[in-house]
Amino acid sequence: MQVKGVNLGNWLVLEKWMSPGLFEGTTAEDEHNLPLQLPKEVYEARIKMHRSEYITERDFTRIKSLGLDTVRIPVPYFIFGDREPFIGCIGELDNAFNWAERYGLQILIDLHTAPGSQNGFDNGGESGVCIWSQQPDEVEFELSVLERLAERYGQRKGLWGIEIINEPVLEDMWEGMHVQERYPAVDAERGARSKPNTIEFIRQFYLDAYDRIRKHMPEDKYVVFHDAFRLKAWKDFMREDKYRGVVLDTHQYLMMAELYGCEQTVESYVGYVKNLQKDIEEMKEYFPVICGEWCLFNSLAVGQDTKGGQTVLNGVEGLDQEVVSDERKKEIYNAVAKAQLEAWKAGNGYFYWSWKLLTDTVNTPGWVGWDSWDLGRCVDFGWFPVEEA
Repeated sequence: MQVKGVNLGNWLVLEKWMSPGLFEGTTAEDEHNLPLQLPKEVYEARIKMHRSEYITERDFTRIKSLGLDTVRIPVPYFIFGDREPFIGCIGELDNAFNWAERYGLQILIDLHTAPGSQNGFDNGGESGVCIWSQQPDEVEFELSVLERLAERYGQRKGLWGIEIINEPVLEDMWEGMHVQERYPAVDAERGARSKPNTIEFIRQFYLDAYDRIRKHMPEDKYVVFHDAFRLKAWKDFMREDKYRGVVLDTHQYLMMAELYGCEQTVESYVGYVKNLQKDIEEMKEYFPVICGEWCLFNSLAVGQDTKGGQTVLNGVEGLDQEVVSDERKKEIYNAVAKAQLEAWKAGNGYFYWSWKLLTDTVNTPGWVGWDSWDLGRCVDFGWFPVEEA
């Protein structure tokens, strides 16, 4: 099994840095706090307009034309519309399945957020807060969402699989990323209660989720679990015969390599990825391994140290004009693309993050170099080698 895909990030799960206009007139940094700062009708109009325009049928035809075969679609825990004040988006996912099946693509449904958040990242829905796993009723709610998704789509031709939960954070990543400094909590009380998940909890949640999903989904569709940023910690996991069609997902960004001390040179990036390839090959003995999120972004091509991919939103002053030539950028991106694609192919494939970005990297001060998160732009600029991918 080899998969070549792209994430439809920021469509059904919002990330402010990818679509700043949606947050205009508020100080909200995440999806949880946005409706708390806007009148109900304004919030609903913005969200509905965004969802109807951000991803359309045409995106699916272009993705197919690039030779990709699968899309990973992040969805929120309120997808079914049962958690006010948030608006459900099951209709949009239905549309995506119809488009995918019409144009010969498949879908990995990725449950990207949890009530109270599983990681405290902005993409977990509520910045600086990580209390989901402390609340048994919310853990059960998340399982019920997975089961309902499996019931609704388990038999669909366009389903590739269901990912249990995106990027649950454990103690090492919580501390290494200084999550609550990078993403300050708005609600001080919720922030104070926050702490990383335990590996024991996450393992049990994955086992429970597998059972709930498999009830409604045939074995030729995949159940995907994230490595919780510990790629090699799963060798003894799900070894029993009952576990079929299970895929291990790892997320690997060069900005995280930088955060942990990788030098900002092409040689160091490539060396880092080659070591990572060995780890993927090692884990492939136990599970098919996909890289569910990665991109070409790196500080060298930006022209300044981004402090592990921090943005103007995190208080890091970005560049207002290009300092790296287009030719040099292309060289850097081509080199890291080649190394990364080889590593992912040593496993079972990849999903680029992300398909598109609504950040204006030309006219908005501080965003120079962030265009490489947008796969469409990367292809257009010759940074991403479609023919090799």
